[in-house]
Amino acid sequence: MLVLLPPSEGKAPSGRGAPLKPESLSLAGLAGARQAVLDELVELCAADEAKAREVLGLSEGLRGEIAKNVELRTAGARPAGEIYTGVLYDALGLATLDAAAKRRATRSLLVFSGLWGAVRVSDRIPSYRCSMGVKLPGLGALGAHWRKPMAEVLPEAAGDGLVLDLRSSAYTSAWKPKGEVAGRTATVRVLHAQTDPVTGVEKRSVVSHFNKATKGRIVRTLLETGTTPADPAELVEALRDLGHVVEAQAPAKAGAAWALDVVVTQIH
Repeated sequence: MLVLLPPSEGKAPSGRGAPLKPESLSLAGLAGARQAVLDELVELCAADEAKAREVLGLSEGLRGEIAKNVELRTAGARPAGEIYTGVLYDALGLATLDAAAKRRATRSLLVFSGLWGAVRVSDRIPSYRCSMGVKLPGLGALGAHWRKPMAEVLPEAAGDGLVLDLRSSAYTSAWKPKGEVAGRTATVRVLHAQTDPVTGVEKRSVVSHFNKATKGRIVRTLLETGTTPADPAELVEALRDLGHVVEAQAPAKAGAAWALDVVVTQIH
């Protein structure tokens, strides 16, 4: 099983250890595309802070993120699973998993990134600021920049098992499973169901914070239990066995992914 995750906008500080070693990152086929983004990002942030803030979409209060990017090659690196924070990663709680679940996480989790393309949670990276929605002056839109190398590398990373896609829309632009891989891919959204006390009509909505938290808890439970569904249909049954309310829509045609709605009535 391969689980595709979005990164977090906020990140933990870089470590005090050895700096980034680009050649040590997983998915070696992305190395050239990574180097191109790294070079331009560092150059942009070192040359013109105001321009860099404009390109990266950062407010005056986040100007410190520019200095962080300038030091990407020399800052200490930490495992990506420690760098990424926020709601999804808090709910996932990688640090508190037992040893077996941590090994499963290292094998199965892949975090998408505007800067790195995609990394394993064990890959050592510095803290940075560069979302997939950024359009760099030289390289252009990062989603488009990553499309070709991702198409070459990700099908092999997916292997022949289930692909659980929990990415946000900005990160799906970098790689969309196609063909046979798409047929064993399941996308998930979390819906909050509420019943109107007057009309008795149920209304459903996507609430960003709780969407992320529920996805984090789902991944944690799969890792803790060692559940490894072979395909989307088995995933649906596994999630239901774990107590989730799941509504599934199988693809209407070949080469499309399954769409799963996880419905919650209490959000926390």
